[in-house]
Amino acid sequence: MSVIEKFEHPNILTSTTDRLFNWARLNSLWPFTYGLACCAIEMISTAMPRHDMARFGMEALRATPRQADVMIVSGTITDKMAPVLIHLYHQMSEPRWVVAMGACASGGGMFWDSYNVVQGADLLVPVDIYIPGCPPRPEALLYGMMQLQAKVRQQSQVGLARRLAAATMVQYDAAGSQR
Repeated sequence: MSVIEKFEHPNILTSTTDRLFNWARLNSLWPFTYGLACCAIEMISTAMPRHDMARFGMEALRATPRQADVMIVSGTITDKMAPVLIHLYHQMSEPRWVVAMGACASGGGMFWDSYNVVQGADLLVPVDIYIPGCPPRPEALLYGMMQLQAKVRQQSQVGLARRLAAATMVQYDAAGSQR
């Protein structure tokens, strides 16, 4: 836990530090490529010279979750891959974000009624940005990543420790059962 998270209310020092940290984070997003199907080809082509993710500070596509802070889930998530996705998500360092790329990652796609397809990545991990399409164009992924940058710019770490503690507290009633 960092020092800035322990502050309860923003002040000139913490808000300036917050802006500085957010600026550094949004200009150095390191995506973790979790390509499962045809959307992965479009994700890979986004890093090529024609679309060039490097101009937005996202050129370091990682193959390991320990060096990444953005997971791009692209393609159909099956029941067999769901535990692997969750495990890899928990290996990523905080703060971490998830981008669901394509119709299959967002809601099951054309395989929505199959017995072995997960109906969206949001059932497994918290998704921050959804990118529609089957498969979405590389321009759509760039736009989605720019939307993620805008979201990172608005985040605040001030008082995070207090907010997390309040969110994880379990409340019990007089009978001792959980509410």
